[in-house]
Amino acid sequence: MAGRCHVILIGPQGSGKGTQATRIAAPLGLVHVATGDLFRQLMTRDDPLAREVRSYYDRGELVPDDVTLRVLLERLDELERELPSYRGALLDGYPRNRAQAEALDRVLRDRNDTIAAVVHLAVPRAVLIERLSGRLICPQCGATYHRTFAPPRVEGQCDQCGAPLVQRSDDTPEAIARRLDTYEQHTAPLLEYYRERGLVIDIDGNRPIDEVTRTIVSALEPVLADPSRCRSS
Repeated sequence: MAGRCHVILIGPQGSGKGTQATRIAAPLGLVHVATGDLFRQLMTRDDPLAREVRSYYDRGELVPDDVTLRVLLERLDELERELPSYRGALLDGYPRNRAQAEALDRVLRDRNDTIAAVVHLAVPRAVLIERLSGRLICPQCGATYHRTFAPPRVEGQCDQCGAPLVQRSDDTPEAIARRLDTYEQHTAPLLEYYRERGLVIDIDGNRPIDEVTRTIVSALEPVLADPSRCRSS
C-alpha cells in the first residue's frame, strides 16, 4: 500500500524558504513541518524526548542527528493520527546534509512513505547578503523590518512601539557570508544526492514572492499527481 508523499524544501537563509513553505503547503495538500518550529514547541513540554533535547541546548551542544530524526518522526506520527487523509509533509529544515538524507530515506522506507520531490530555491549570493544584512528588529516588541524592502515609517524607529531598531549581531555581511559558506559546504552534496535520483526541482528565488509561489505550485502539482512518483519503492 502506498504511503505518504513528502516534499523537501531546500534553500539558504534569505531565499524566502519559510515564506514559500507557508504559501504552498495547503494548496498542495501538504502539511508544513519545520524542524526549527518543532524544537521550539518541544521546549515547552516536559517529557523524556523534550528533556533529552533540552539537555543538549543547556550544554550548548548541537542536537545529534538521530535525536532530530526522532523529533521529526514524532511529528509525522502525530499527523497520521490527527489528519489520516493528509497527502504528506513539506519538510523545511531537514535534512541538512547527506548523512541525514540517507537516514531519512531509511525510516521513510520503513513507513512505506516516499520523497516525491526536492524543491531547491536558488538565489544569488549577493542578493542573499543584501536581504539578510538589511534586516532590522525591534528589541521591545519583536517586529521585523528591512532597510530596502520593508522599511519603518520613521527611519530607525519601530512602527508598533516606537523603540529604536537594531541589527542582530549575526546579520552583518561578514557573519552572513560565514553562514552561507557553511550552508554551501553541506548542501552541495545533499543536492547531488537527490539529483542522482532525479528529484530536484530548481526554482529561481530571485523574483517577486507571488511569482515564485506560482512557479513552485505549478512544478509540484503534476509530480504529486503522478502515481509513479508518489509511492514507496
